Amino acid sequence: MQNKPSGRDVIRILIVDDIPETRDNIKKLLAFEEDEFKVIDSVGTGREAVRVTGEQQPDIVIMDINMPDMDGIQATSEITKAHATAAVIMMSVNTDTDYMRRAMQAGARQFLGKPIDPDELYSTIRAVYRSYEPIRRSARAMQDIPLELRGVQTATAGGGDGEIRAGNVIAVYGPSGGSGATTIATNLASGLMKKGIKVLIVDGDLQFGDVGVFLKVQSQSTLIDLVHKIDDLDTDFFDSVVSTHESGLKVLLGPTRPELADEVDQVPQAIARIIEKIASSYDFIVIDTSRRLDDTLLSIFDISSKIILVVNPTLSSVKNVKFVLDLFDQLSYAPQKAMLVLNRAEDDRARGRVTIPTEVIEKHLKRPFEAKIPVNEPMVLAAVNKGVPVIASRDRTKSPAKELIELAEHVSTVLMGSHAGEEVADGKAPRKAGGLGFLGRGN
Repeated sequence: MQNKPSGRDVIRILIVDDIPETRDNIKKLLAFEEDEFKVIDSVGTGREAVRVTGEQQPDIVIMDINMPDMDGIQATSEITKAHATAAVIMMSVNTDTDYMRRAMQAGARQFLGKPIDPDELYSTIRAVYRSYEPIRRSARAMQDIPLELRGVQTATAGGGDGEIRAGNVIAVYGPSGGSGATTIATNLASGLMKKGIKVLIVDGDLQFGDVGVFLKVQSQSTLIDLVHKIDDLDTDFFDSVVSTHESGLKVLLGPTRPELADEVDQVPQAIARIIEKIASSYDFIVIDTSRRLDDTLLSIFDISSKIILVVNPTLSSVKNVKFVLDLFDQLSYAPQKAMLVLNRAEDDRARGRVTIPTEVIEKHLKRPFEAKIPVNEPMVLAAVNKGVPVIASRDRTKSPAKELIELAEHVSTVLMGSHAGEEVADGKAPRKAGGLGFLGRGN
């Protein structure tokens, strides 16, 4: 599934590490794939990295986190602000969550532990490079436009608001039936909404998707309208197909009937290709996926910045998630690409250990949960029946609304830093473009 870029796409790489031996070792590893990777330079400080990035415009910057003069965190922040097409992959011997969090807040796209594993290095570079294609495409288009007209073109490339956006893709996947993945996806999308932040939710379950039901959104325009226009897809046409929830959240619905899914399946990797086309128009794109592991799903996983695996505290769910994690290893996905969320978590003492204890699941999966969403079926069912996210409830300090809000904040911090957008106090729907959504956060 890890397709190499085409022959013309040689990925230009800058290596940044204060230890010469480390720089040489990474160079040697990349030399084994010289038809795909080209090291354009290697430097020993963050300050040099900023200078060389400006001069040589690398596609990928492999950056050590601890360096003299200017460390990798500060250098990454300066590079990502000044050079939109340069994607930073951070590396460090210290792989604890605080280091990863600081790296992602600075703008790094992935985090590698030292010593570098060759296969993980190659797959990470490829995945990050692919995820930046919409940004590179927009940048190339801008170069062909006269300076006096670029303001007009930027508005088109950025989805009508004059900005090229981050394009973070988040796949929400529950490999077991009834896992609650749609609940997680719809609440995550709503929770990511902040002023100035654009979010799209896509119903990727082509036969039995429920995003429209959960958000009480109906439309005759669906994915079907896009699949045969992918090569010529533009922002205006895409905007005419997506629906808008009363909160301002953009919604791309799946086929209206199960048999219509064949029209999407007939176009290879249709959903992933559509997302790549429009990614730069949104800060976050949340995809509620189907359970079926096929080329459609794997192509979505390939382009995703994060894959949220929804786990229930049951034997079948844990078994299936373990299979999926093993698959991710086979696909050479970086470990941090997947985020485990325990849904319908219960207090061990209250339930008398009727379901599998959390610590047992984590030990078996060899991964910690990054969020635990408590069970509260009456609240969830009430929200679904009303067609609103759980986090729109009046008491947002009550579980599971509280934990779903925290999950959205965590995902936002990991992918864009702690200051993405601007939180506002009330939770009313926006009165004008760029206004407030659920929890006062625009999608």
